Amino acid sequence: MVFNIRDFLVFIIFILISCNIPAGKSIVHEEIKGFLEVEAEDFENQELTDIRKWYLIDADHEVSVEPDGDGNHYTTASGQAYLEILPDTRRTHEDTLLAGENFSNEPGKLGVLNYKVKINNPGNYYVWVRAFSTGTEDNGLHVGLNGEWVESGQRMQWCEDKDKWTWASKQRMPEEHCGIEERIYLEIKEPGIHTISFSMREDGFEFDKWVISKEYHFKDGKDVY
Repeated sequence: MVFNIRDFLVFIIFILISCNIPAGKSIVHEEIKGFLEVEAEDFENQELTDIRKWYLIDADHEVSVEPDGDGNHYTTASGQAYLEILPDTRRTHEDTLLAGENFSNEPGKLGVLNYKVKINNPGNYYVWVRAFSTGTEDNGLHVGLNGEWVESGQRMQWCEDKDKWTWASKQRMPEEHCGIEERIYLEIKEPGIHTISFSMREDGFEFDKWVISKEYHFKDGKDVY
């Protein structure tokens, strides 16, 4: 049997498309004047996907991974596309929590998305994420920088505004489970190329876009966050 590299590549592309697993993009996102906004689906690569993977949701991709307890929300997402980490086996407090499977309080262990960025103005950057939460167990995420997962990037949390796309930048703490403002940030000490990463805290998380900003509040369209 003669190995045909072209047929093999066509087969791989078919598998990626049919499984809704986005293949990543070679994009460097550039920070300008202390601000950078990125679509979640515009990542460079994803890793640690044996247990949970990020899937692209848009008009051309129907979710085929089960269980997934909620519907698609791409029509109201930015660019009418977003990512969801699946399968989603824990949606309520009554569902079994399996550390290292449907929950990871330790960052960088499950479903890691990597984004290459160019920083022109180093310093402290607050991190905001636009997410869609329908329950109590699909609203947690971690953020890291250059393979490091510092405390100030752990346990991003969403509680308010269920069933809609919502910007938030709060850190879950023992004294405040719904999160404290101005606690989620990355310290970028040098200009140049860096990697910003997001990893799963809770499965079923729906991820539309993210922002880093030197100012805690920023404007998205007509609204200020």
